[in-house]
Amino acid sequence: MFRIFKLLALFRSQGMEKQFNSLADTKTLDELIARSHSEPVILFKHSTTCPISSAAYREMSKVTDEVALVIMQKSRDVSNEIAKRTGIRHESPQTLVLRNGEVVWSASHFDITSDGVTSAARENA
Repeated sequence: MFRIFKLLALFRSQGMEKQFNSLADTKTLDELIARSHSEPVILFKHSTTCPISSAAYREMSKVTDEVALVIMQKSRDVSNEIAKRTGIRHESPQTLVLRNGEVVWSASHFDITSDGVTSAARENA
């Protein structure tokens, strides 16, 4: 647990978390799915212990839109619920763009790029 806080402190000190909002419960997930009916919603599943996920986090930190961040070590149940509701198999790291309650774009591992996420959000605005 200390490692997670230390890592988050490092991200904060570098100013990288400004667009990240915690997604740690199904109530928030419900709100985000509802919001996707008026604008694209970006979800990012992140493991704080995985080097590939760290690379994806760096990419996601370049996205200027709001990103709902699921920390896998804290919210695996939320990740499972996302998979159940969207029909997209869980991976970590993984980014999903929702629009009108549906996944319109997804990527995992090294396929997660800030340009890809930004383009998907813009195309579905």
